[in-house]
Amino acid sequence: MILDCAGKPLDLSHPQVMGILNVTPDSFSDGGQYAALDAALIQAKKMVADGAAIIDVGGESTRPGAAAVTIEEELSRVIPVIEAIHSEINIPISIDTSKPDVMHAAINAGAGLINDVQALRADGAIQIAAELDVPVCLMHAQGTPQTMQNDPQYGDVVFDVTEFLLKRVAACEQAGIARDKVILDPGFGFGKRAWHNLQLMKHLDKLVGQGLPVLVGVSRKSMIGSLLKVSMEERLTASLALASLAVWQGASLIRSHDVCETVQAITMCDHVMRVDDFD
Repeated sequence: MILDCAGKPLDLSHPQVMGILNVTPDSFSDGGQYAALDAALIQAKKMVADGAAIIDVGGESTRPGAAAVTIEEELSRVIPVIEAIHSEINIPISIDTSKPDVMHAAINAGAGLINDVQALRADGAIQIAAELDVPVCLMHAQGTPQTMQNDPQYGDVVFDVTEFLLKRVAACEQAGIARDKVILDPGFGFGKRAWHNLQLMKHLDKLVGQGLPVLVGVSRKSMIGSLLKVSMEERLTASLALASLAVWQGASLIRSHDVCETVQAITMCDHVMRVDDFD
């Protein structure tokens, strides 16, 4: 499957890595490191050299408890970075936002995919996405970044997340977004306890079985820290283990801070999965 991201192809016929580029002062892992334009562009080029298939640019932290930012502030962070990357790097760019105005400006600046943690539920978001005619990634989240980890509850987390995402796919189709332009993300860590995250990973094949590409973002997340009692800097090995488990179950796209290591891990996993094709 190849997605047309505003003229730049994203080949999902085999697992790929989405490189995370947070241009924020307060993201949970790399806040402030790439807020300056030069630093952001250098990091984007490094991720491409390391094997990223797409760069995900975000200007508002969605970590638990993060404060919201204004449209103007978010635009001032992401648009110069997207324009610079678009002019110098020939792979797709996604915009990590829930705001329709930011979606519109980012696509005009050179982004080719909308990655929305709110699954296009903000007022006007689904209409703007349909007009922009680019692929979208719909993520499940219970609550907002300010409240999502207060007391998340589910009847059956795998069923609930899958049902929510399928309803959002139906809403997209009704709004004019073709099904073959949709990626699903179960939203690890977004309104979920560690046990919920583990259930979603164990049964990820149920979401993959819905027939749409699945994105998994577990890089350096707090579920690793809470289960293994390790710091942010010590979470790479577990992140790679989870990425490999996700790919083994059919995930198409892994969102990661550590592109080189993740590319190597999921490429080896893909080789094992495909070995019978070369007999």
